[in-house]
Amino acid sequence: MDGFFAVIGTDEGLVRDRSFEIYQNLTGGNDDGFTHETIDGTSDNSESAHQICASTMQALLTVPLFGGDKVVWLRHANFLSDSVTGRSQRTEDGVESLRRTLEQGLPSGVKFLLSAMGVDKRRGFWKFIEASAEVEVHDRIDTSRDGWQEEVAARVLNIAEERGMSFDDDALELFILLAGEQSQQISNELEKLDLYLGTERRGVTLEDVRLLVPLSRAAVVFEIGSALQKGNAMRAIELIDEQLEADESAIGIMRASIIGVVRNLYLARLIMDQFKVSLGNYGQFSKQLSQLPEAERAWLPQKKDGSGVNVFPIFLAAPQAKFFDLTGLQRVMRCTLTADQALVSTGQDHRMVLHRLVMEITAARSNKPTRESR
Repeated sequence: MDGFFAVIGTDEGLVRDRSFEIYQNLTGGNDDGFTHETIDGTSDNSESAHQICASTMQALLTVPLFGGDKVVWLRHANFLSDSVTGRSQRTEDGVESLRRTLEQGLPSGVKFLLSAMGVDKRRGFWKFIEASAEVEVHDRIDTSRDGWQEEVAARVLNIAEERGMSFDDDALELFILLAGEQSQQISNELEKLDLYLGTERRGVTLEDVRLLVPLSRAAVVFEIGSALQKGNAMRAIELIDEQLEADESAIGIMRASIIGVVRNLYLARLIMDQFKVSLGNYGQFSKQLSQLPEAERAWLPQKKDGSGVNVFPIFLAAPQAKFFDLTGLQRVMRCTLTADQALVSTGQDHRMVLHRLVMEITAARSNKPTRESR
Protein backbone atom coordinates (compact mmCIF):
# COMPACT_ATOMS: atom_id res chain seq x y z
CA MET A 1 0.00 0.00 0.00
CA ASP A 2 1.46 3.32 -1.05
CA GLY A 3 1.91 5.81 1.75
CA PHE A 4 1.84 3.32 4.64
CA PHE A 5 5.01 3.21 6.78
CA ALA A 6 5.66 1.19 9.94
CA VAL A 7 8.57 1.35 12.37
CA ILE A 8 8.40 -1.22 15.14
CA GLY A 9 10.69 -3.01 17.56
CA THR A 10 11.79 -3.50 21.14
CA ASP A 11 14.67 -1.02 20.90
CA GLU A 12 12.81 2.07 22.04
CA GLY A 13 15.58 4.52 21.17
CA LEU A 14 15.97 3.33 17.58
CA VAL A 15 12.22 3.19 17.02
CA ARG A 16 11.77 6.75 18.30
CA ASP A 17 14.68 8.18 16.32
CA ARG A 18 13.89 6.41 13.07
CA SER A 19 10.14 7.12 13.14
CA PHE A 20 10.78 10.81 13.82
CA GLU A 21 13.23 10.89 10.91
CA ILE A 22 10.62 9.36 8.59
CA TYR A 23 7.98 11.80 9.84
CA GLN A 24 10.30 14.73 9.11
CA ASN A 25 10.93 13.40 5.61
CA LEU A 26 7.23 12.87 4.92
CA THR A 27 6.25 16.35 6.11
CA GLY A 28 9.31 18.08 4.72
CA GLY A 29 9.98 19.26 8.25
CA ASN A 30 6.93 21.54 8.05
CA ASP A 31 4.21 20.84 10.58
CA ASP A 32 2.06 23.88 11.22
CA GLY A 33 -0.22 22.04 13.63
CA PHE A 34 -3.14 22.04 11.17
CA THR A 35 -2.10 20.04 8.12
CA HIS A 36 -0.75 16.88 9.80
CA GLU A 37 -1.97 14.90 12.80
CA THR A 38 -0.04 13.01 15.46
CA ILE A 39 -1.91 10.62 17.75
CA ASP A 40 -0.20 9.54 20.95
CA GLY A 41 -0.27 5.74 20.96
CA THR A 42 0.39 5.31 24.68
CA SER A 43 -2.63 3.60 26.25
CA ASP A 44 -3.28 2.92 29.93
CA ASN A 45 -5.96 0.30 29.36
CA SER A 46 -8.04 -1.37 26.69
CA GLU A 47 -10.60 1.44 26.55
CA SER A 48 -7.94 4.04 25.82
CA ALA A 49 -6.41 1.70 23.22
CA HIS A 50 -9.79 1.44 21.51
CA GLN A 51 -10.16 5.23 21.56
CA ILE A 52 -6.68 5.70 20.07
CA CYS A 53 -7.64 3.43 17.17
CA ALA A 54 -10.85 5.41 16.66
CA SER A 55 -8.95 8.73 16.69
CA THR A 56 -6.48 7.35 14.15
CA MET A 57 -9.26 6.26 11.80
CA GLN A 58 -10.93 9.67 12.08
CA ALA A 59 -7.62 11.41 11.32
CA LEU A 60 -7.03 9.22 8.27
CA LEU A 61 -10.47 10.03 6.84
CA THR A 62 -10.47 13.77 7.61
CA VAL A 63 -9.50 16.12 4.79
CA PRO A 64 -6.77 18.65 5.73
CA LEU A 65 -8.19 22.01 6.79
CA PHE A 66 -6.27 23.91 4.12
CA GLY A 67 -6.05 21.14 1.53
CA GLY A 68 -2.87 19.50 0.29
CA ASP A 69 -1.12 16.34 1.48
CA LYS A 70 -1.51 15.06 5.01
CA VAL A 71 0.56 12.81 7.25
CA VAL A 72 -1.06 10.90 10.12
CA TRP A 73 1.35 9.50 12.68
CA LEU A 74 0.17 6.96 15.25
CA ARG A 75 3.15 7.50 17.51
CA HIS A 76 4.70 4.80 19.69
CA ALA A 77 1.66 2.56 20.12
CA ASN A 78 2.08 0.27 23.11
CA PHE A 79 -1.08 -1.84 22.77
CA LEU A 80 -0.06 -4.02 19.81
CA SER A 81 2.26 -6.25 21.82
CA ASP A 82 1.48 -9.43 23.74
CA SER A 83 0.31 -7.72 26.93
CA VAL A 84 -2.79 -7.63 29.12
CA THR A 85 -4.04 -4.58 27.23
CA GLY A 86 -3.03 -6.02 23.87
CA ARG A 87 -4.94 -9.26 24.50
CA SER A 88 -8.11 -7.49 25.62
CA GLN A 89 -11.15 -7.97 23.41
CA ARG A 90 -11.85 -4.23 23.47
CA THR A 91 -8.34 -3.54 22.19
CA GLU A 92 -8.62 -6.23 19.53
CA ASP A 93 -11.91 -4.73 18.34
CA GLY A 94 -10.27 -1.32 17.95
CA VAL A 95 -7.24 -2.72 16.12
CA GLU A 96 -9.46 -4.76 13.81
CA SER A 97 -11.49 -1.65 12.93
CA LEU A 98 -8.26 0.19 12.14
CA ARG A 99 -7.12 -2.68 9.93
CA ARG A 100 -10.38 -2.67 7.97
CA THR A 101 -10.09 1.08 7.44
CA LEU A 102 -6.55 0.71 6.13
CA GLU A 103 -7.53 -2.19 3.88
CA GLN A 104 -9.92 0.14 2.05
CA GLY A 105 -6.91 2.23 1.08
CA LEU A 106 -5.68 5.61 2.16
CA PRO A 107 -7.45 8.70 0.80
CA SER A 108 -5.61 10.58 -1.92
CA GLY A 109 -2.76 12.64 -0.51
CA VAL A 110 -2.83 10.94 2.92
CA LYS A 111 0.17 9.08 4.30
CA PHE A 112 0.13 6.95 7.45
CA LEU A 113 3.08 6.34 9.76
CA LEU A 114 2.83 3.78 12.56
CA SER A 115 5.51 3.43 15.23
CA ALA A 116 5.15 0.80 17.93
CA MET A 117 7.33 -0.59 20.69
CA GLY A 118 6.79 -4.17 19.68
CA VAL A 119 4.01 -5.95 17.81
CA ASP A 120 2.69 -9.42 18.57
CA LYS A 121 3.75 -11.23 15.42
CA ARG A 122 1.22 -14.00 15.95
CA ARG A 123 -1.66 -11.62 15.33
CA GLY A 124 -3.36 -10.87 12.04
CA PHE A 125 -2.56 -7.17 12.32
CA TRP A 126 1.17 -7.92 12.07
CA LYS A 127 0.62 -10.01 8.94
CA PHE A 128 -1.36 -7.12 7.48
CA ILE A 129 1.47 -4.68 8.27
CA GLU A 130 4.04 -6.99 6.67
CA ALA A 131 1.99 -7.27 3.50
CA SER A 132 0.88 -3.64 3.23
CA ALA A 133 3.48 -1.28 4.70
CA GLU A 134 7.08 -0.30 4.22
CA VAL A 135 8.31 -1.91 7.43
CA GLU A 136 11.42 -1.30 9.51
CA VAL A 137 12.08 -3.53 12.53
CA HIS A 138 14.49 -2.37 15.22
CA ASP A 139 14.75 -4.91 18.04
CA ARG A 140 17.08 -4.86 21.01
CA ILE A 141 20.13 -7.04 20.69
CA ASP A 142 19.48 -10.34 22.46
CA THR A 143 22.17 -10.59 25.16
CA SER A 144 21.31 -14.24 25.74
CA ARG A 145 22.69 -15.16 22.31
CA ASP A 146 26.32 -15.82 21.52
CA GLY A 147 28.00 -12.93 19.79
CA TRP A 148 25.85 -10.18 21.31
CA GLN A 149 28.97 -8.24 22.37
CA GLU A 150 30.06 -8.10 18.74
CA GLU A 151 26.71 -6.64 17.68
CA VAL A 152 26.77 -4.05 20.47
CA ALA A 153 30.40 -3.20 19.67
CA ALA A 154 29.51 -2.55 16.03
CA ARG A 155 26.69 -0.24 17.10
CA VAL A 156 28.89 1.60 19.59
CA LEU A 157 31.72 2.05 17.11
CA ASN A 158 29.37 3.29 14.37
CA ILE A 159 27.91 5.98 16.60
CA ALA A 160 31.34 6.85 17.99
CA GLU A 161 32.75 7.21 14.47
CA GLU A 162 29.95 9.62 13.57
CA ARG A 163 31.08 11.73 16.52
CA GLY A 164 34.74 11.45 15.58
CA MET A 165 35.54 9.28 18.61
CA SER A 166 37.56 6.08 19.00
CA PHE A 167 37.89 3.49 21.80
CA ASP A 168 40.81 1.67 23.36
CA ASP A 169 40.06 -2.07 23.33
CA ASP A 170 39.66 -2.39 27.11
CA ALA A 171 37.57 0.79 27.22
CA LEU A 172 35.24 -0.64 24.57
CA GLU A 173 34.86 -3.91 26.48
CA LEU A 174 33.87 -2.15 29.70
CA PHE A 175 31.58 0.29 27.89
CA ILE A 176 29.67 -2.60 26.31
CA LEU A 177 29.15 -4.25 29.68
CA LEU A 178 27.99 -1.03 31.34
CA ALA A 179 25.91 0.63 28.62
CA GLY A 180 24.10 -2.55 27.60
CA GLU A 181 22.21 -3.26 24.41
CA GLN A 182 19.68 -0.40 24.34
CA SER A 183 20.61 2.11 21.64
CA GLN A 184 19.18 5.04 23.62
CA GLN A 185 21.39 4.23 26.60
CA ILE A 186 24.39 3.76 24.32
CA SER A 187 23.76 7.14 22.69
CA ASN A 188 23.32 8.87 26.04
CA GLU A 189 26.58 7.50 27.43
CA LEU A 190 28.49 8.30 24.24
CA GLU A 191 27.17 11.86 24.36
CA LYS A 192 28.52 12.24 27.90
CA LEU A 193 31.90 10.92 26.81
CA ASP A 194 31.89 13.21 23.78
CA LEU A 195 31.26 16.30 25.90
CA TYR A 196 33.86 15.21 28.45
CA LEU A 197 36.58 14.66 25.84
CA GLY A 198 36.04 18.04 24.20
CA THR A 199 37.63 18.92 20.87
CA GLU A 200 41.26 18.20 21.66
CA ARG A 201 41.13 14.54 22.70
CA ARG A 202 38.90 12.08 20.83
CA GLY A 203 40.13 8.70 22.07
CA VAL A 204 38.13 7.06 24.88
CA THR A 205 40.25 5.35 27.54
CA LEU A 206 39.36 2.84 30.22
CA GLU A 207 39.57 5.54 32.87
CA ASP A 208 37.12 7.72 30.91
CA VAL A 209 34.55 4.92 30.91
CA ARG A 210 35.09 4.20 34.59
CA LEU A 211 34.63 7.87 35.42
CA LEU A 212 31.51 8.62 33.41
CA VAL A 213 29.48 5.45 32.80
CA PRO A 214 27.43 4.34 35.83
CA LEU A 215 28.83 1.36 37.70
CA SER A 216 27.00 -1.93 37.86
CA ARG A 217 27.60 -5.54 38.75
CA ALA A 218 28.97 -5.93 35.23
CA ALA A 219 31.66 -3.41 36.09
CA VAL A 220 32.84 -5.50 39.02
CA VAL A 221 32.90 -8.61 36.83
CA PHE A 222 35.01 -6.72 34.32
CA GLU A 223 37.36 -5.27 36.95
CA ILE A 224 38.07 -8.68 38.48
CA GLY A 225 38.76 -10.16 35.06
CA SER A 226 40.92 -7.21 34.07
CA ALA A 227 42.98 -7.50 37.27
CA LEU A 228 43.54 -11.20 36.64
CA GLN A 229 44.64 -10.67 33.06
CA LYS A 230 47.07 -7.93 34.10
CA GLY A 231 48.55 -9.99 36.94
CA ASN A 232 47.25 -7.64 39.67
CA ALA A 233 46.52 -10.23 42.36
CA MET A 234 45.93 -7.73 45.17
CA ARG A 235 43.30 -5.82 43.18
CA ALA A 236 41.50 -9.03 42.19
CA ILE A 237 41.48 -10.27 45.80
CA GLU A 238 40.22 -6.90 47.05
CA LEU A 239 37.32 -6.94 44.60
CA ILE A 240 36.48 -10.58 45.35
CA ASP A 241 36.43 -9.88 49.09
CA GLU A 242 34.14 -6.90 48.54
CA GLN A 243 31.74 -9.11 46.62
CA LEU A 244 31.81 -11.83 49.27
CA GLU A 245 31.12 -9.27 51.98
CA ALA A 246 28.17 -8.04 49.91
CA ASP A 247 26.77 -11.61 50.05
CA GLU A 248 27.71 -12.51 46.49
CA SER A 249 28.30 -16.26 46.32
CA ALA A 250 31.78 -17.59 45.62
CA ILE A 251 30.36 -19.84 42.91
CA GLY A 252 28.74 -16.81 41.29
CA ILE A 253 32.06 -14.96 41.31
CA MET A 254 33.81 -17.99 39.85
CA ARG A 255 31.31 -18.42 37.03
CA ALA A 256 30.89 -14.73 36.18
CA SER A 257 34.37 -13.30 36.70
CA ILE A 258 37.00 -16.04 36.48
CA ILE A 259 36.11 -19.03 34.31
CA GLY A 260 35.35 -16.95 31.23
CA VAL A 261 38.55 -14.93 31.61
CA VAL A 262 40.72 -18.04 31.92
CA ARG A 263 39.02 -19.74 28.97
CA ASN A 264 39.38 -16.67 26.73
CA LEU A 265 43.04 -16.22 27.64
CA TYR A 266 43.73 -19.88 26.84
CA LEU A 267 41.86 -19.79 23.50
CA ALA A 268 43.49 -16.51 22.51
CA ARG A 269 46.95 -17.89 23.26
CA LEU A 270 46.20 -21.12 21.40
CA ILE A 271 44.91 -19.22 18.37
CA MET A 272 47.97 -16.98 18.29
CA ASP A 273 50.33 -19.92 18.50
CA GLN A 274 48.52 -22.24 16.12
CA PHE A 275 47.12 -19.95 13.42
CA LYS A 276 49.33 -16.83 13.57
CA VAL A 277 46.31 -14.62 12.90
CA SER A 278 46.52 -10.84 12.80
CA LEU A 279 45.49 -9.03 15.99
CA GLY A 280 45.33 -5.62 14.32
CA ASN A 281 41.54 -5.32 14.16
CA TYR A 282 38.56 -7.49 14.99
CA GLY A 283 37.17 -7.71 11.47
CA GLN A 284 40.39 -9.17 10.12
CA PHE A 285 40.82 -11.45 13.14
CA SER A 286 37.31 -12.89 12.80
CA LYS A 287 37.52 -13.22 9.02
CA GLN A 288 40.79 -15.16 9.15
CA LEU A 289 39.39 -17.62 11.67
CA SER A 290 36.11 -18.05 9.78
CA GLN A 291 38.04 -18.87 6.61
CA LEU A 292 40.00 -21.70 8.21
CA PRO A 293 39.07 -25.23 7.11
CA GLU A 294 36.14 -26.50 9.14
CA ALA A 295 38.20 -29.25 10.75
CA GLU A 296 40.71 -26.71 12.05
CA ARG A 297 38.14 -24.40 13.61
CA ALA A 298 35.64 -26.96 14.89
CA TRP A 299 36.88 -26.47 18.46
CA LEU A 300 36.33 -22.71 18.37
CA PRO A 301 33.12 -21.31 19.91
CA GLN A 302 30.46 -20.97 17.23
CA LYS A 303 27.57 -18.53 16.92
CA LYS A 304 24.23 -20.20 17.47
CA ASP A 305 22.91 -19.01 14.11
CA GLY A 306 25.77 -20.80 12.35
CA SER A 307 27.14 -17.60 10.81
CA GLY A 308 30.71 -18.16 11.99
CA VAL A 309 32.98 -18.30 14.99
CA ASN A 310 32.10 -16.32 18.12
CA VAL A 311 35.48 -14.92 18.98
CA PHE A 312 34.88 -11.31 20.04
CA PRO A 313 35.64 -12.00 23.74
CA ILE A 314 38.72 -13.95 22.65
CA PHE A 315 39.91 -11.04 20.50
CA LEU A 316 39.58 -8.70 23.48
CA ALA A 317 41.63 -11.11 25.63
CA ALA A 318 44.41 -11.44 23.05
CA PRO A 319 46.49 -8.39 24.10
CA GLN A 320 46.87 -9.81 27.62
CA ALA A 321 47.24 -13.40 26.40
CA LYS A 322 50.58 -12.31 24.93
CA PHE A 323 51.93 -12.27 28.49
CA PHE A 324 51.07 -15.94 29.14
CA ASP A 325 52.50 -19.06 27.58
CA LEU A 326 50.34 -21.99 26.58
CA THR A 327 51.80 -24.38 29.15
CA GLY A 328 51.11 -21.94 31.96
CA LEU A 329 47.54 -21.39 30.80
CA GLN A 330 46.94 -25.14 30.59
CA ARG A 331 48.01 -25.37 34.22
CA VAL A 332 45.73 -22.44 35.09
CA MET A 333 42.82 -24.20 33.36
CA ARG A 334 43.36 -27.28 35.53
CA CYS A 335 43.60 -25.13 38.67
CA THR A 336 40.37 -23.37 37.76
CA LEU A 337 38.56 -26.67 37.29
CA THR A 338 39.86 -27.92 40.64
CA ALA A 339 38.80 -24.70 42.38
CA ASP A 340 35.33 -24.80 40.85
CA GLN A 341 34.86 -28.39 42.00
CA ALA A 342 36.07 -27.45 45.48
CA LEU A 343 33.48 -24.68 45.72
CA VAL A 344 30.67 -26.97 44.64
CA SER A 345 31.47 -30.23 46.40
CA THR A 346 33.78 -29.67 49.38
CA GLY A 347 33.69 -27.81 52.64
CA GLN A 348 36.83 -25.80 51.96
CA ASP A 349 36.78 -22.11 52.85
CA HIS A 350 35.44 -20.38 49.74
CA ARG A 351 37.46 -17.23 50.26
CA MET A 352 40.70 -19.17 50.44
CA VAL A 353 39.80 -21.23 47.37
CA LEU A 354 39.32 -18.05 45.34
CA HIS A 355 42.42 -16.36 46.78
CA ARG A 356 44.56 -19.38 45.94
CA LEU A 357 43.19 -19.49 42.39
CA VAL A 358 43.89 -15.77 41.90
CA MET A 359 47.51 -16.34 42.89
CA GLU A 360 47.79 -19.29 40.48
CA ILE A 361 46.44 -17.23 37.58
CA THR A 362 48.48 -14.10 38.19
CA ALA A 363 51.67 -16.08 38.84
CA ALA A 364 51.40 -17.56 35.34
CA ARG A 365 51.67 -14.11 33.79
CA SER A 366 55.02 -12.80 32.60
CA ASN A 367 56.09 -9.18 32.97
CA LYS A 368 56.79 -8.99 29.26
CA PRO A 369 55.30 -10.62 26.16
CA THR A 370 56.36 -14.20 25.66
CA ARG A 371 58.89 -14.91 22.95
CA GLU A 372 56.40 -16.58 20.59
CA SER A 373 54.08 -13.57 20.49
CA ARG A 374 56.54 -10.76 20.01
